Amino acid sequence: MVSRPGGFVILLPVKSPGTAKSRMATLSDTDRGLLAGAFATDAVDACLQTPGVAGVLVVSDDAGFAATLADRGATTCADPGGGLNAALRHAATVIHDERPDLRPVALCADLPALAPIDLAAALEFAATTTACFVRDADGTGTTFYSAGYDDFDPRFGPESAQRHGSDAQEVPGAVPTLRRDVDDLADLRDAVTLGVGPATARALAVVQLTRD
Repeated sequence: MVSRPGGFVILLPVKSPGTAKSRMATLSDTDRGLLAGAFATDAVDACLQTPGVAGVLVVSDDAGFAATLADRGATTCADPGGGLNAALRHAATVIHDERPDLRPVALCADLPALAPIDLAAALEFAATTTACFVRDADGTGTTFYSAGYDDFDPRFGPESAQRHGSDAQEVPGAVPTLRRDVDDLADLRDAVTLGVGPATARALAVVQLTRD
């Protein structure tokens, strides 16, 4: 399943693009789906370019879209239902059964500007901790969470940074592309300023971001 060198496996939860990014309400369903798919594609590519990443396991409720990410080098498994954190725990178990040597990293899929250098910095810190997380650019959410399998307890959702911070260390330093998840058009404009990946750039050539 995962055969690249490295000590970490990225667990990437991916919704069906057709149901994602509802907060971009001024865009059509087609445009929202196009962007959501592009964000996940760029996130997978950035992860696979990052030193220390042995592989990416996509957990998704959309087998067809997951297959397109598998074509880029990811491994996939079906979302069992029960919410985001349940999906991440399931993915951690799937990979642990085959590669118990790998440390799981839960990562948001809506990181279109993700740069391997920022992800690598977070992984370097993770290697020194029992559990750690990255606070999102807005300050209350989480984009990255890592712990050894026995301690892996993702708590994504509202105010997740506070919940993760109760027993995980916050990754220090400036990792701006790892913090900039995209929920709405203002976030997307910030990501564009940082520099988005090629899939998102192609999508933006089609989608007109004229209103918030």
